[in-house]
Amino acid sequence: MLRLATLALALLAFASPALAESFAFPAGFTAREIQTNGTTIHVRVGGKGPAVVLLHGYGETGDMWVPMAADLARDHTVIVPDLRGMGLSTKPAGGYDKKTQAGDVAGVLDALKVERADVVAHDIGNMVAFAFAAQHRTRATRLVLIDAPLPGVGPWDELLKNPLLWHFRFGGPDMERLVAGRERIYLDRFWNEFSATPAKFTEAARAHYAALYARPGAMHAGFAQFAGFDQDVIDNRAFLAAGGKLTLPVLALGGSTSFGPTMAIVARAAADNVTEGIVPDSGHWIMEENPAATVKMVRAFLDKPV
Repeated sequence: MLRLATLALALLAFASPALAESFAFPAGFTAREIQTNGTTIHVRVGGKGPAVVLLHGYGETGDMWVPMAADLARDHTVIVPDLRGMGLSTKPAGGYDKKTQAGDVAGVLDALKVERADVVAHDIGNMVAFAFAAQHRTRATRLVLIDAPLPGVGPWDELLKNPLLWHFRFGGPDMERLVAGRERIYLDRFWNEFSATPAKFTEAARAHYAALYARPGAMHAGFAQFAGFDQDVIDNRAFLAAGGKLTLPVLALGGSTSFGPTMAIVARAAADNVTEGIVPDSGHWIMEENPAATVKMVRAFLDKPV
């Protein structure tokens, strides 16, 4: 499996030589294929020190975290998976509810013999990270939630009324056929509409991610992430009813022209110890639009003693 994953990345890099540099993890990172929880998760691991897991969202893969991984690897063991069904992870028929995907994260940590970790997440990754922290309250040490809601938590029902979130309910028997061969057109809409400055989501990044989402089964898995929200609402409310709010330190970051301070409102409905932050000059795509500020804010939070 590792050889296949390496070959796939090589082919993508061959198609556009700039991509090999833009999305290359620093020296010392290795790629692993970890079989767990009924799927195989593609994971990059590098650095040394306390563990931190970086979870990506929709429209991207773990590759989004290269600048963050490069900084944190100076004094952390950095673990960067592709979520189930996305990037170079395998694409099973089911299991896209976030409770199950939290089990994927736990399985990755078990395979790496990591007991406890900080978790930094964006977009769909937020939802997986919350489900992980809610189920494994002694394993998650700090949590960073960036610019996306949590199903069933806080202002969820109001947020669903926002027309920009139409894709949360996009479905039906023809949805995959509608975008087959048009993945770039579909994804461009998100990259453009959710950016403060669309040009900052570069052509190289668009080509890179569009190629990954055009792989067999990738769009099906992407749509399944959203189709799982109804179950996620049930699960998240059950987590909070059974265990109460999270007590670990949480950093809630919103892009200045995206979720902004709403991210902290969401986080405070799920956790007691929340620090609020705004990523300046950024929409939703924080690692493309303002990576320096995002890395600085996350680093400062993780450097604080628990």
